[in-house]
Amino acid sequence: MRILSWNVNGIRAAIRNGFFDWYEQDQPDIVCLQEVKARPEQVDGQLDRLGDAEIFWNAAERPGYSGVAVFSKVKPLSVQKGFGIEEFDREGRVLLLEYEDFFLYNIYFPNGQRDQERLDYKMRFYDAYLNHANDLKEKGKAVITCGDYNTAHKEIDLKNPKANEKTSGFLPIERAWLDTYISHGYEDTFRMFNQEPEQYTWWTYRFGARSRNVGWRIDYFFIDSAHKNMVKNAFIQMDVKGSDHCPLGIEI
Repeated sequence: MRILSWNVNGIRAAIRNGFFDWYEQDQPDIVCLQEVKARPEQVDGQLDRLGDAEIFWNAAERPGYSGVAVFSKVKPLSVQKGFGIEEFDREGRVLLLEYEDFFLYNIYFPNGQRDQERLDYKMRFYDAYLNHANDLKEKGKAVITCGDYNTAHKEIDLKNPKANEKTSGFLPIERAWLDTYISHGYEDTFRMFNQEPEQYTWWTYRFGARSRNVGWRIDYFFIDSAHKNMVKNAFIQMDVKGSDHCPLGIEI
């Protein structure tokens, strides 16, 4: 099974920029999108090119903001929106799908760059997710989480680590949370297969950053450690344009 994740930074813009050409060429079994910035009715008629994939959507209350979607050729056993916590669920950041052998979270984690209040919100969201995932792990199935975590973990994961030590997305408190997360028994699937530097998933639109590969790796697939052998490959599609992020994926 091939599962892909992509922060499209607006599904309508991504469609204009060739999303369906990419989708039809790649043929993923499941694709998880973050920051769709739309409700499904706003792309009504354009989703026909998904073929037989089922569509699941969690839009934010605020128009044109946040939101996640999953297009799945495999029918899930159940689908849940959010964690059941109002302050997070209103922003449409979470879809949880249960399949026969695994749970799959598609999450657009908050960005903490605006101010201290949003950084605090981001850290509360992180903790709420970890508690939720740990509870889910007790059910015995694999727990896979993909999406935009909005934090680069280690210095290898961004081009200019020293210059960004005081920038949200690479703050000590955010990086320490990822350490804690991993210590609870979760594996960064990409680093299971690739230890090379300059492997990024996001580039600012400014300063020609993408053409110079001045980027950050802030999008991930994690799996609980007990089931890590399910993952046969993990990869980043750095050559795919259409957003300030690129797609990434795993094969299980």
